[in-house]
Amino acid sequence: MNEQKTSRREALKQVTGATVLALTGLPVVGRAETGAPNRVRDENSKPGTRDWMLAKTGVESNSKYRCPWIEGYSSHTSVRAGETIRFHVSTNPAARFTIDVYRLGWYGGDGGRLVQRLGPFRGTPQPDPPVGPKRLRDCAWPACAELRIPGDWLSGVYVGKLTAAPEGWQSYIIFIVRDDRPADFIFQSSDTTWQAYNRWPSQFALYDDGTHNWYWGGGVQVGFNRPYGKYCQILDAPLSTGSGEFFLWEFPLAFWMESIGCDVTYISNLDTHHDAGGLRRAKGFLSVGHDEYWTSEMFENVRSAIQAGLNVAFFSGNAVCGRILFDPATRAFERVGVFGPPGGMRDFEDMKSLKHARPYANELIGAHSTGPVTGGADWVCSLPEHWIYAGTGMRAGDRIAGLIGWEWHGDPAKIPGLEIVATGPTQSAPDMPNGGQYTATVYPGPKGNFVFNAATCWWADGMSAPPGYVRPKVYTEPKGPDPRVQQITRNILDRMRMA
Repeated sequence: MNEQKTSRREALKQVTGATVLALTGLPVVGRAETGAPNRVRDENSKPGTRDWMLAKTGVESNSKYRCPWIEGYSSHTSVRAGETIRFHVSTNPAARFTIDVYRLGWYGGDGGRLVQRLGPFRGTPQPDPPVGPKRLRDCAWPACAELRIPGDWLSGVYVGKLTAAPEGWQSYIIFIVRDDRPADFIFQSSDTTWQAYNRWPSQFALYDDGTHNWYWGGGVQVGFNRPYGKYCQILDAPLSTGSGEFFLWEFPLAFWMESIGCDVTYISNLDTHHDAGGLRRAKGFLSVGHDEYWTSEMFENVRSAIQAGLNVAFFSGNAVCGRILFDPATRAFERVGVFGPPGGMRDFEDMKSLKHARPYANELIGAHSTGPVTGGADWVCSLPEHWIYAGTGMRAGDRIAGLIGWEWHGDPAKIPGLEIVATGPTQSAPDMPNGGQYTATVYPGPKGNFVFNAATCWWADGMSAPPGYVRPKVYTEPKGPDPRVQQITRNILDRMRMA
């Protein structure tokens, strides 16, 4: 295995770009400060590699999304140590293949560590599933391998890198290893949204009703029993083949948090759905990136945890927007409503057919998706005396260029004590305002806790630039790692941890 070694200076550049010195003097966030064991720090002291990155991947021209030469999915979105996960793989043409499993993290700036090699296996073409009721494509491929998760595997986001011989085509299977330990922070991956936008094998996302490619009504189901196709919006992201949207909007925050030793554990959206009590084992819950699709159970579980004293940060945009109904029998879900008022998003025509009813998203997260939904803006400081700005040096009107996008939150709720910490008009292109107004907010919980809302999908862009990261550029363009974004995030995490 040809591992690429990284010097400390090069590794720090991966985290902070040109602002290397912004990080070097900062203390580690987490249990290391108290002398308690720090499993995340210990894990990231192990040798890393960049071999987790796909070296040869592509999509067929007919579908535009799938990598038919090798593709697969897992039996679970998340799995605990001691439990068994199954992998389902198709190769076309038939080929022998391997599965290399990596945990994703800091690892000296390399971003991943090889934890298991499986195979080689004999791969064969598997049939495309029929188009079922509500356009569900439910693969029933046989399992090619099973893996009992070892007890020493730390919670995290893991990828199985599939490699077919002799041509070397590659794609991913992605899954989460979760645990039940008390931790400072729970990092929730937004995998229901990954799946909603997954068009595999061709135009079968939640947004395709057979007539329109950007449909926003009901009556369509998507499920986890199929591969993730290449990401279909905003930018060309080869590492998204098989991995949903994790590398696009979420990995830069996880990479940074693990680089400074945060005591973080990981879950899936479906863990939030199924395990209300599990949310209360942490001091802070993090929604990250593009976290659009929630069940009613997810909403109520997080709301109850806030009432019990959980701190929450929505480092996300378009969050808690589409209301979905999950069917555990098929591992599938459909859009059944909107967490917002009628007309509140300047509704798509199809959206008018959906139920718009309380609870509204802004009643949970402070502000929510509103018209015109998409766009971009600078982050503009509106309350410099607020504690989130401590140590940033920001003054009223100071800007962080391009940080808001491509979907954002506005229409703040009338929650007692809610404060707008950043706000400004959105645009469809530079110097082309589109009539939107984003609002980033903080409001107090009932037990000295708080809820922060960054109002952008692109918050993590300001945190780090891991190997393979592709910066978005649409409506506006974020500028990458910024010490002010890092300090705001540190202030939020520190207050969560000390609560």
